[in-house]
Amino acid sequence: DGSCVAFLAEHPRLAALFGALCISFSGILYRWSGVSPETGVVFRALYGLPFLAAVAIVEWRRLGPMSPRAVGLSLLAGVFFTVDLLTWHHAIEYVGAGLATVLGNLQVVIVALVAWVLFKERPRTAVLLALPVVLAGVVLISGVVGADAYGRNPGLGSAISLVTAFAYSGYLLTIRRSTPDHRPAAPVAIATLSTAVVGIVVGVLAGRLDPIPSWPAHGYLLALGFTSQFAGYLAIQVSLPRLPAVLTSLILLVQPVTTVVLSAVLLGEAPSVAQLSGVVLVVAGIAIATGTVERARTAVTARVSLVG
Repeated sequence: DGSCVAFLAEHPRLAALFGALCISFSGILYRWSGVSPETGVVFRALYGLPFLAAVAIVEWRRLGPMSPRAVGLSLLAGVFFTVDLLTWHHAIEYVGAGLATVLGNLQVVIVALVAWVLFKERPRTAVLLALPVVLAGVVLISGVVGADAYGRNPGLGSAISLVTAFAYSGYLLTIRRSTPDHRPAAPVAIATLSTAVVGIVVGVLAGRLDPIPSWPAHGYLLALGFTSQFAGYLAIQVSLPRLPAVLTSLILLVQPVTTVVLSAVLLGEAPSVAQLSGVVLVVAGIAIATGTVERARTAVTARVSLVG
C-alpha cells in the first residue's frame, strides 16, 4: 500500500538491496516450478498483478489517472516484457538460470545502442568500450571455447538470451516514457496485465499453457509473482531515482552475480571455467558501460583527497 511505498522511498538503499535479492531468485523459482515457459509467464504476471493493482489504486487517488498515451505505452511495455520472459525461460532450459540471467542483463549495453539508433541519443564512450568486452563474454558463455560447457545447449541458450536482452531493452525504453510523473506502480501494473493477456494468447496458440499447475508448482509461481513481479520490481523502481548513480550501477551487477551463486548452490548448476570467465567479462563490461568503474574511482580519489 501507500505506507509500504513511503517506507521504500525513505530507505532507498535497503529497498534496492531487497529488490535485487527478490529478482535474483526469479530463475530459481521458475526452475523449481517445473512448468512450461508460457505457463511461468502467465502465472508470474497473474499472481503479481493484484498486489501491483492495490498500490496503483493508492497512486491513482493521490496523483490522478494516467494519460491515454501513458496507458498505451504501458500496454506496449507489457508486450516487450512477455517476449523478455518467454525467451528468458527458454534460455534457462538450455543454459541454466545463472548464465541466462547474466546474459539477459546485456540490456544495459543494448538500451544505449537502441536509443542511439531510434532516438539519436549518442551513447557514451564507455558503452562503446564495453561492447567488445561483453561480446567476448557471450562467446565464452556459449560454450564455443573450452570443454565441458554447462547446459543442454549453451550455444542456443546464449542466442536466445540475446533476444531476451533486446526485448528487455524495449520494455525499459517504453516503460520509462510512460512514467513522466515517476509513479512507481501503475505503469508496471498495466504492463503486467498486458503480459498476462499476451502470455495467455501465446500459450494457447502454442498449446503449451497449463491452466491448472499442480502443487507445489503453484506455490513456487505464487512466490515468483509476489517476490519478483511485485515486490522486487516495485522496490527497485522506487529506489533507483533516489540513489547515487554509482549505487544504481552496482545494483545491476549484484543481481546477476547473486543469481549465478544461488543457482550453483540451490540448483547444482556448474558452469565451466570458460563460462565463468565469460560471466566475469560480461559483468566487467556492464560495469564499464554503466560508468561504475569510473564513478567508483572518482569517488575514492575525492575521498582520499579530503582525507589528505
